[in-house]
This record gives sequence, structure tokens and C-alpha cells, in this order.
Amino acid sequence: MTGLVYKSTGSWYTVKTEDGAVYECRIKGKLRIKGIKSTNPVAVGDVVDFELEETADTVTGIISNVQERDNYIVRKSVNLSKQVHIIASNIDKLFLLVTINNPPTTTSFIDRFLVTAEAYGITAIIVFNKVDTYDTAMEDEQLYLQYVYSKIGYKCLKVSAQTGKGIDALREEMKDCVSMFSGHSGVGKSTLVNTLQPELNLKTKEISAQHSQGQHTTTFAEMFDLDFGAKIIDTPGIRGFGIVDMDKDEIGDYFPEFFALKDQCKYNNCLHKDEPQCAVKYALEKDEIAWSRYRNYLQMLEGEDEHYRTDIYGEGKNNELE
Repeated sequence: MTGLVYKSTGSWYTVKTEDGAVYECRIKGKLRIKGIKSTNPVAVGDVVDFELEETADTVTGIISNVQERDNYIVRKSVNLSKQVHIIASNIDKLFLLVTINNPPTTTSFIDRFLVTAEAYGITAIIVFNKVDTYDTAMEDEQLYLQYVYSKIGYKCLKVSAQTGKGIDALREEMKDCVSMFSGHSGVGKSTLVNTLQPELNLKTKEISAQHSQGQHTTTFAEMFDLDFGAKIIDTPGIRGFGIVDMDKDEIGDYFPEFFALKDQCKYNNCLHKDEPQCAVKYALEKDEIAWSRYRNYLQMLEGEDEHYRTDIYGEGKNNELE
């Protein structure tokens, strides 16, 4: 039998077949995915082959194969630095939820996420959430970010679950797609999903006043069918987003505005750092490239951890994000 993985708890997987039948499945023995050193061989969004195993009380499935993935998105494993954890696979669109405050989303986090989406061939859309809470200064910051990323070519949406602003446009983007919402804890992922499909009633928690950070409410990824012809993968808040398995000379290729200028650099392996006659640095001097993007690129190049926080204009603040 073949089905789609809707939920993963690490040891059991909820799999739905094309005819709508749902089975709880597990892996028998070791299931290795070629070319991927992952802590989880099966992820939400995977198409898997499985066999039914019947006992006196239950019918469960044994997963024997994971079909080839179109794409997947990963984060570093918490305990095993040389391995990755696959968050989800076979994603059509990645919606990165960004909040200006309560909690703040840094440009460093945004750029690392976008670079990873580019590397794995997933369309990324930036969703500015909680826009009903913005004061004038926050609106200015949001408009600045929208200008930066729209200029590069990323679609940006402005939404509010409280007022309904932008919800119809978000639904239209999600229609007939497998989408994933992600971002820091507390940016309103579950609340937004509940607005799109109220009967799901995903758990939400208030922002921690002490740290202005969200409390983790989703403990593992799960996919849901929505009534307007969409599928959504809800994911845990991500504590840190590292650049996984990426050589230094390819990081710049996943910055679209850098890649567009690459053939104008004197050296074809230009890292856009110390090399002479670098088209990217020329564009930077003419304010054609955002300084925040370039600073974040240099951080990635040097392998600096995402926990070295940058504010909206790229100024360093040595504070940790949760």
C-alpha cells in the first residue's frame, strides 16, 4: 500500500491513503534514506510504501520504503551536530511568518530560512503577521523589510488573524498546494491556521511576558487538509536555523540578488568578500543591495551561529533567541 505521512511522533507515523483510509505505522528495523544523514528517516509529507500488520485488536502498518522526495527542509539536529532533522518534505510553498515585535523576527533568521528554501528548491513567501498590533514605528520597519524582500523577488503578504486582513489572499496562495508555516515560536502560526480552518482548533499559548518570546505549542510536525483545497504542515517553533551541508562558495548562489551579478565579478569563484572587482560589492556601495542582507551573508560565510542576533537594520546584538 502507498500513502502520505500526515504526522510523525518520532516512532509512529500517521499515514493516509488516496481513498482516505488512515493507518498508524512504524518502521521495522533500520530504514536508511540514501544520501541523507538524518535523525528521522520518515518525515511529514513523505510518500511511503507500507504493509498492514494485523493483531487481535488492531491493524497497523509497517513502512518499508520512502519514495523519492521532490524536496525537503531541514534543521540541525539538537543533539547530533553532524546530522540533520528533516522538518517536512514535498512542500510546494513555504510561508515564513514574520513579526516585527512580540516576538521580534530578525533579518538573520529570515535570510537563513530563505537561503535554505532556495537551496532545497522550495518557493518561499514572507507573511508579516499580527499587523493589527503595529504602531507607526513598527509599520515603518515592516515596510522597510517588505521593500527589501519584494525588490529581490520574494512575495510578501500582510495578515492579521484578529481582523481578517489578508486572509483571503493567503488562502488563494495556498490553494491546491502543500504549504508549510514556520517561524519563531509565538509568531502566531497556530492562531493563523485556526483562522484558516477554525475546526482544527490547534493549541495556542500567550507570549511569555518575561522574555517576549513564544512558548512552544506544537511538539511535532503535522499535516492537515483544509476545506478550500489546500494542505498545510504545521511545525514546531524553531530555536535556531543553521546552514546545513552548504559549501562557502555556494551560499552566495542562494541570495538571488548576488547570483544575478555573479557573472560580472572578475573571478568566477568570487565569495564577494575580499576579492577585487566584485560586482556584488559594487552594487552594495551603490545601495542596490541591502546592507542587512550582506552582513547576514558574511555571518553565514564565517559560520557564525544564528544566535548572534541582528536587528532589522543589521546592527549586532549579542542576545540569544529561543
